Amino acid sequence: MAAELNALRDKIDAVDKQLIDLLAARLALVAEVGEVKSKHGLPIYAPEREANMLARRRAEAQALGVPGDLIEDVLRRIMRESYTSEKETGFKCINPTLGKVVIIGGQGQLGRVFGHMFSLSGYQVDTLEQADWPRADAILAGAGLVMVAVPIDITCQIIDQLSTLPAHCLLVDVTSVKSEPLAHMLATHSGPVLGLHPMFGPDVASLAKQVIVCCQGRDAGASQWLLDQMTIWGARLQHVDASAHDEAMTLIQALRHFATFAYGWHLCQEQANVERLLNLSSPIYRLELAMVGRLFAQDPHLYADIILSSSQNLAMIRRYYQNFGDVLGLLEQGDKAGFIAAFERVSEFFGDYATQFLRESRSLLAQANDRRQHS
Repeated sequence: MAAELNALRDKIDAVDKQLIDLLAARLALVAEVGEVKSKHGLPIYAPEREANMLARRRAEAQALGVPGDLIEDVLRRIMRESYTSEKETGFKCINPTLGKVVIIGGQGQLGRVFGHMFSLSGYQVDTLEQADWPRADAILAGAGLVMVAVPIDITCQIIDQLSTLPAHCLLVDVTSVKSEPLAHMLATHSGPVLGLHPMFGPDVASLAKQVIVCCQGRDAGASQWLLDQMTIWGARLQHVDASAHDEAMTLIQALRHFATFAYGWHLCQEQANVERLLNLSSPIYRLELAMVGRLFAQDPHLYADIILSSSQNLAMIRRYYQNFGDVLGLLEQGDKAGFIAAFERVSEFFGDYATQFLRESRSLLAQANDRRQHS
């Protein structure tokens, strides 16, 4: 039996080597594609091309008895690596006459992400840090774009110091709240103004498929080049007014971060054995626990600033607390029928999204289980 298994495993190893060789060849082709896209100013992410290619590969795989989901999972992972490879070839510069880009807080994590992307696109990038303010006028002179990438709690204070920017300069912020910074930018600077909120962290390998929220402030035409540049980087732009953005962020960020913090705080207070929880967990609980742990591996000041950035956030958290108590009351009363009725009400609220999320989560859970190692 051992001899038979070893012979088959040797053949599998040989096939694996062929797969590695093919992947290397594919990545080399991707690099060439990146050069062509850079030359012609094409986005690195082409959703229609991706969808059509995946549909063809699924059909071809299924014709050979290979599950369509398997080949799609493999190709999506390969494409994620491909987007990173394409990024490093650089991007076409949409506005070569812009002048320099100055990022205030450019040595911070998010500032470095944007600084790198602008540099890859051929722009001259300078940074302005806290120690540089005595010579801020010299750094800002001739700037075509000034991006404010500082902590939320000092964003408006920094913006208020930018009253001497060149009239043609585009002033942008990248904080997670938009109404107040946008109002300060409009009051401080007479030129074009744009509010941005990148919906990703500084650890992204590529901006392909990453969402950037755009809130127009003044002179939309003067900021179109930046929107086009970010699209070339692969970002998906979502346009919304500042008040609607801030209302949505009370749920997407503030409430979600608070609930995650509260669960982590509860585990800490209970002195839960995290290793035992992992050993006994289902794939979905392991994934949920990973998302909780991920929060506490990051900067607490950032999350405190996000949650405390608006009175709307605290009001939303208070309503969450009240709704949590209402549901707990059903359980304390042993009201199984009431709990089921509430469950069905929420299910109706989600509608078809519930089925969509169930389908999407299966892939995530399978990946979480694949990475699990048992001793």
